[in-house]
Amino acid sequence: MDIMDLLFGELANFLSHAMIVVMVALMFVISLRLFLDRRKKAYMSMTISLIFVGIHCLLQIYFILSGIHTSIADYSQIMLKIISFVLINMGIYQLYNRTNRKQYTFFYGLIVMGFVVSTLHFIVPNLYSGTDHQVRLLQNIGLELYVFVLIFLCFYMIPPYIGQQMKYQLALTVYFLFQTSQLLNTYVYDNAQPVLILAVNLLPVIYYFLLFMILFERVVELMQAIYNSSITDGLTRLYNRKFFYNRVTQHVQRHLPVYILFSDIDNFKKLNDTQGHQMGDNVLKQVAQIMKDEAEECGIAGRYGGEEMVILVSDPSVKMDAFAERIRSRIEKETIVTASIGYSKYKNGLSAEELIKQADEAMYRAKTTGKNKVVKFA
Repeated sequence: MDIMDLLFGELANFLSHAMIVVMVALMFVISLRLFLDRRKKAYMSMTISLIFVGIHCLLQIYFILSGIHTSIADYSQIMLKIISFVLINMGIYQLYNRTNRKQYTFFYGLIVMGFVVSTLHFIVPNLYSGTDHQVRLLQNIGLELYVFVLIFLCFYMIPPYIGQQMKYQLALTVYFLFQTSQLLNTYVYDNAQPVLILAVNLLPVIYYFLLFMILFERVVELMQAIYNSSITDGLTRLYNRKFFYNRVTQHVQRHLPVYILFSDIDNFKKLNDTQGHQMGDNVLKQVAQIMKDEAEECGIAGRYGGEEMVILVSDPSVKMDAFAERIRSRIEKETIVTASIGYSKYKNGLSAEELIKQADEAMYRAKTTGKNKVVKFA
């Protein structure tokens, strides 16, 4: 095998497109699976766009292997490049946004404009009487320059509305360098500049690898979001009762010296009745944030139900009297409500349910003996 052909010849071009096909196939499987599971337009658009990208790459491989170099082959390749580029960027936009008629008009309008520009392909032979090679170059110059317009439009209009902005802009920068290298090599150096040939073969692989990473990380984000929603309370963002109970069980089974703090907002029903549920929700969020802040370095906080919030303290160095009093004081000072708090310490033989119940009983004593106080389970 000739090393020059591997780096700069037809073999390099073939290997480049073969690697892209593999990455596109992986992206297609991921996107199709997401669409079948979630039935969202974003995944359908991404799947369709990847079909066009795949067709584009497979046609290029076919033309390379068969040695076809005709005007209509060049035209079909660049039109597929434009269509696939627009669709895959629309798919990335839809991964993070709902798409309305305005966005569809914008993206499909870019494709329609590509067909308008492509009319030059058929007009040039009637206006220019140079050699066949010169005519073929001029036929597609309008479409090649239009690709730059698409790159700049996507670069400035899409990133503000998606996550992974830097990675997306890097991908478009790589594609810009690829398109520039391709034009320089074709129109200035007549496909004879080794450095540009290497860039034309390598940069598309990097571009599609970055797109693959964007899609993959978006899937990870979605999985993380689904997992978080299954273990947290939607309003307060504290851990939900099931997750909290499971964590307490894990610690109890290992006989770890943990504490449970159980709090209940005083007169919460009266607050809801007099100031409305919106105010009640705001207070719950404020109290939850205090609980989360205080538990951050020594345990986890959860919403046990209604206005009841709990903390599992797993750091044995914490002085629970001071810790619980600090929470009570912050709630009194930083919100419009007060809280009754009880806490209990794990002892051998206790189950998770019994430990939590003891803290609940201590809180109940605080509630029935004056409220806005801290009581230790005795």
